Amino acid sequence: MDVLSDAVTVMRTGQPHSARVRWSAPFGRRLPSVDGAGFHVVLQGSCWLIPPDGAPVALGVGDVAFLPRGSAHGVADSPATPLVDRAAPSPAVTPDRDDGPPADQHPAAEDPAAVTVMLCGAYLLDRSRVHPLLADLPEVIHLPARVGHRSALRAAIDLLGSELEQPRPGGDAMLPALLDVLLLQILRAWLDDQAAGGAASGWAAALRDPAVAAALQAIHEDPGRPWTVQELAIQAGLSRAAFARRFTTLVGQPPLAYLTWWRMTLAARRLRDSDAPLAAVAREVGYTSEFAFAHAFKREYGLAPGRYRRQPTAAMISSETSKLL
Repeated sequence: MDVLSDAVTVMRTGQPHSARVRWSAPFGRRLPSVDGAGFHVVLQGSCWLIPPDGAPVALGVGDVAFLPRGSAHGVADSPATPLVDRAAPSPAVTPDRDDGPPADQHPAAEDPAAVTVMLCGAYLLDRSRVHPLLADLPEVIHLPARVGHRSALRAAIDLLGSELEQPRPGGDAMLPALLDVLLLQILRAWLDDQAAGGAASGWAAALRDPAVAAALQAIHEDPGRPWTVQELAIQAGLSRAAFARRFTTLVGQPPLAYLTWWRMTLAARRLRDSDAPLAAVAREVGYTSEFAFAHAFKREYGLAPGRYRRQPTAAMISSETSKLL
């Protein structure tokens, strides 16, 4: 798998979910933080996203707002509208849910310009082991709609919106797949914007750097291989010293330190998701000795592999992650 796919897959727990939500002005909702990531896409009308820090963000038709850390935030028709708490809904998809004022507060003839329709969704993520690629993301990613740009992202939004508006047989399988596509298209769009604007740094720059990207791809394709810095430098097409400097600068840690981090992350996931013997898990991530693997794992997590496997996961502790909807 490629680095971006791996970074998302290793954190994912459970199924993502979404809803098509209809708000009638005036509206202001305060949405609490969750152990996941959330998104809002404006289909009709406009609104303001109120982040925990910084200025409110105006969202128009076609705009996407993505919150990688599931930060607490507000959504309102105006920055001046007071925010009220909203009880966490069922995670079930509810097309065209009206989250505006109570029915007796709606005007007799509702102004279409006062109606906002959005796609809102949440991804369930285990934050006990955040990949540094995702940790590099800002608290709020705003992707404004631009004519002729991001056609793949727009196609994913259109498909998801259509599926939520008119449920059809196969929807239970279709929706999670479309949400995964949307997440990856959002991340691709942000990475592309960073490169186009010349502001790419950290992981956004690492994935654009041919040498570092080649080494990362090699690690992710075969994490169990006994890599050395010299072998990774050959993959990158650089001298050992030049490669080590460039990799450390862009990724934030030396090549073998990242390799070990990624191996332990894969091992932890394998321990949680399977009954594979410790010796088998050790071999998969590049350790011929179960003792050496257990020592490295305990150094990284503070627990022996067997004890770690028996601990409740972050997803079990924080299962109510539908608050973003």
